[in-house]
Amino acid sequence: MKRRVAIVGAGQSGMQLALGLQRAGHQVTVFSNRTPQEIHDGPVMSSQCMFETALQAERELALEWWAGTCPPVEGIGVVVRSPEGARSIEWSARLDGPAQSVDQRLKIPAWMAEFEKRGGRLVIQDVGLAELEACAAEHELVIVASGKGEISQLFERDAQRSPFEQPQRALALTYVRGMKPAQPYSRVCFNLIPGVGEYFVFPALTTTGPCEIMVFEGVPGGPMDCWADVTTPQEHLERSKQILDTFLPWEAERCRDVALTDDNGILAGRFAPTVRKPVATLPLGRHVLGLGDAVALNDPITGQGSNNAAKSADIYLKRILEHGDAPFDAAWMQQTFDRYWEGYARWATDWTHSLLAPPKPHVQKLLQSATHMPAVASTIVNGFDDPRHFAPWWFDAAEADRFLEAKAREAETDRFDRRDYRKALGQFTTGVTVITTRGIDGRRVGMTANSFSSVSLDPPLVLWSLARQAPSVADFTGASHFAINVLAAHQHHLSRQFSTPQADKFRGVDCCEGTAGVPLLNGVIARFTCRNVKQYDGGDHLIFIGEVERYDRFEGEPLVFHSGYYQVTTRHPECMP
Repeated sequence: MKRRVAIVGAGQSGMQLALGLQRAGHQVTVFSNRTPQEIHDGPVMSSQCMFETALQAERELALEWWAGTCPPVEGIGVVVRSPEGARSIEWSARLDGPAQSVDQRLKIPAWMAEFEKRGGRLVIQDVGLAELEACAAEHELVIVASGKGEISQLFERDAQRSPFEQPQRALALTYVRGMKPAQPYSRVCFNLIPGVGEYFVFPALTTTGPCEIMVFEGVPGGPMDCWADVTTPQEHLERSKQILDTFLPWEAERCRDVALTDDNGILAGRFAPTVRKPVATLPLGRHVLGLGDAVALNDPITGQGSNNAAKSADIYLKRILEHGDAPFDAAWMQQTFDRYWEGYARWATDWTHSLLAPPKPHVQKLLQSATHMPAVASTIVNGFDDPRHFAPWWFDAAEADRFLEAKAREAETDRFDRRDYRKALGQFTTGVTVITTRGIDGRRVGMTANSFSSVSLDPPLVLWSLARQAPSVADFTGASHFAINVLAAHQHHLSRQFSTPQADKFRGVDCCEGTAGVPLLNGVIARFTCRNVKQYDGGDHLIFIGEVERYDRFEGEPLVFHSGYYQVTTRHPECMP
């Protein structure tokens, strides 16, 4: 069924969602307060460094058009400046997949043009309450993807998720050409100046070609909060260089010959990081749903802005496509945001907030350990792509120690490059399951696993494996029964939810009870309720053998995992005899 959807805001999240819905056959209207030409010719809007999984969301919609021309970001390096001005900590590591930054002045006008070419309706106007009411009357679903202006205030600030009422950094961007490239590979060069702020820089593609984007994050009231008296683009560039000369001479050396990419390649400002409640009620009673920065606005210190936008658009798109012809009521809107929040935004937000405060001793220890433990450096760097990987060890001193101990043990026993070995194993395509049981204290316990396999038909035996360091080891070893829930193609959000540490992984999950109170997930394509027969030593894992006592089989396409990504299956064409 073709749905009528309106999207207010033509940024990363709004246009990505619009093009995805349009591709699926829906009738989409996009409202923008600027024309494509005005965006192209206007000032820069962000630094928009996008990591691999966010880029994958674009690839799935055939929207990653600049891979061949945009300079890749191959890794991330971290430097911490000492009080004496030296580099007290310095290390770098490669990303598992390259990142890229395409100036939104290039990307958004191109997407807008494609949207219109495909028959989409693009309306150029400011949207206030009156226009939003009219829009809601004409469309089945209205999504607000603009984080600014009158309508953004419709969404109530979520005080529990928004610890800051004031801006935490004075922000500035400087787009330049002529910078000496980082060696031995291109990367984000992330510099922390305790008590002063942060500076990071990385390669990008802008309207005039390849460039570097300089990002300044000054502690309010400090020496990097120094942009108020800058009145011209050239003064902005000179102030940028002065900051580097004063605090980061190793970065200043790379910038001796830089020039602005264009007079609009600068930006300065500040805002308070804010999470808002995602459903707003208009004066006449209709509901609208917030998307991207409109409801989860993070400081750019961790480079998550465009990644948040791409992932929120991806999750909203899948939710809309799953919804069929059912009404888009307030409960559905809240559940849609909850899936985005629990599946990604919560972790990106918590991690970002942690970096806005002075680093805790255990975080300093983690950063210092990365100088001589490549596995720690790699884990931190690749957390920029998926911040869920920072939980719980980034936020808790005891967990940080356990994390470092585990990495030290790995380093002692590894005979291969662990990252490359995991990539090789990832070439084997698997299904995705959620293993569930009931803890001895009555808690529902669940975790994502792709190690499931059939062992025997007579008797009916299956196996799966669990890391010895997993928090749920005692729950599974002590349980009389467990269940294997084979996920359907549309349940990738459950795979993420059950693979992420959190107090209640079953929140919002549709399930029922099986033998011994074991939770059974609904909507899956198969379920196996098993008696816990035996566990075997499997190195750093335990291998569980279960005897199937009951099973359920349902129709549907499976969720599959290959080479680090969720995939969809297609039937192989039958060979003719």
